[in-house]
Amino acid sequence: MTARRVVAHAGMELRMLLRNGEQLLLAFAIPLGLLVGGMLWGGGWGLDLVRFPASVIAVATWSTAFTALAVATGFERRYGVLERLVATPLTRADLIAGKAVAATALVAVQTLLLTVVALALGWRPVWTPLGALSALVAVLLGIVAFAGLGLLLAGTLKAEVTLALANLIYLAGLAVGGLLVDQPAWLPTAALGTVLRAAATGGVVPAALLVLLGWAAALALIARKAFRWTS
Repeated sequence: MTARRVVAHAGMELRMLLRNGEQLLLAFAIPLGLLVGGMLWGGGWGLDLVRFPASVIAVATWSTAFTALAVATGFERRYGVLERLVATPLTRADLIAGKAVAATALVAVQTLLLTVVALALGWRPVWTPLGALSALVAVLLGIVAFAGLGLLLAGTLKAEVTLALANLIYLAGLAVGGLLVDQPAWLPTAALGTVLRAAATGGVVPAALLVLLGWAAALALIARKAFRWTS
């Protein structure tokens, strides 16, 4: 029964995400713009065209699983949508799981689209079975971590504060969070970027995966405990 509730809720969440123009901008327009610009002109500036598409996939994951989810949930809470869900069998854990599953489905579509476009523009990653597996695990752990952080903001702050803070954190993640360039893999953004860039060259970074696992477990647990249905 729990799995059925989560899947049904995830389907509703995904439909809502796809109907929101701002979320689609974050999910597709910005990552595609980065990818196309980098692949066409980045080589002349010394950009590593093997690792760069992996960085863009990390950005897409961050955009959808954190920013889009935080903003959408914050306004759902403000306008009483979540209050109505209290009357359903959904629990806090079901809500978080459903939103994470919806984000996972959207990230899968983003990743497929970005990969196809990157390959068409000349991307030639060095895939290995272990590297590909580590990339998949990293993306899944990143979604859990980012969704936990987004729901923590949306479930404890006012919608306007969530909107402003989520966008600031999103920009900080892009600028100094290690999504686009190598940083010490202490933050979940840096850990995800590190694993995906390594996987694009056939490598694996177990320490970064452990960092992601720790962040995912901690943020999901905190969000589950702290999330409030009403504002």
